[in-house]
Amino acid sequence: MEEPSTLKVAGEVRGLARQFRAEEVTARLRATVAEGWPVYVVGAGTGISAKMAEIGGADIVATYAMARYRMWGHSSMAGYLSICDSNQVTLEMGEREVIPAVREVPVVAGLLGVDPTREMARLLDRVQVAGFSGIHNCPTVALIDGTFRVALEETGLGFHKEVEMVHLAHRRGLFTQVFVTTPEEAEEMVTAGADLVIAHMGNSVGGTVGMRTAISLDDAVERVQGIIDAVRARRADGLVICHGGPIATPEDFAYVLQRTRGLVGFMGGSAAERFPVEEGIRAATERFKAVRLH
Repeated sequence: MEEPSTLKVAGEVRGLARQFRAEEVTARLRATVAEGWPVYVVGAGTGISAKMAEIGGADIVATYAMARYRMWGHSSMAGYLSICDSNQVTLEMGEREVIPAVREVPVVAGLLGVDPTREMARLLDRVQVAGFSGIHNCPTVALIDGTFRVALEETGLGFHKEVEMVHLAHRRGLFTQVFVTTPEEAEEMVTAGADLVIAHMGNSVGGTVGMRTAISLDDAVERVQGIIDAVRARRADGLVICHGGPIATPEDFAYVLQRTRGLVGFMGGSAAERFPVEEGIRAATERFKAVRLH
């Protein structure tokens, strides 16, 4: 097996997809923003989703266990249940499905940072060897609240483990994109070296398995702005995009973009692949069934 260090060279080809250094990914994102276009990150649960996202112009493709459940027809929230080895699933999806399907877009591994069965430094080495350009704290305990969240935090399985993972990844030259739900979490992640902060507004609304309960778009605007301000207080050129909750369509994203200062993009999960698949396959089926035999 190749040494991880040999995979850190910018632009090296492994299989079909290029592998990028953190600074190279960040430079591409900043160039996109400078040209007046939004950063668009796609969470892909299949190789075809990744392939078409690249063709459509996605800046980053991320893959993670939650996306697999989404594309199996279930709620992505199934990724929060103890029904799989989340980190192993990500490695398998990356190596066999997503990375072979793309050419020139960075692929990021969604990792469960609080996994107590993994030695994180070794896991990150495997991520680099697999061909990923970066990591993402997905699933994240930031979405968990109440007594269960207190129990996780007090037993060593809290958000701080995700911050530690990001710090280790940053030191290895991996690009780091992070889910946060509060300004305080954003500050911690920026201090740890996060390259791209994603203001997470909750599980997406809409479609066959989406949420029905969510904050309003105006509430999302306020929360996203709070996270942007926290990031910019720590790093003036920090990159912040939004994701989830009521921000489910391009029109929703435009609404939030127009009412915030400093937002530079959007990450789509269900919005990027589940909604298009649900709508497209249903419509195609209906059109075929509309053809009369005689």
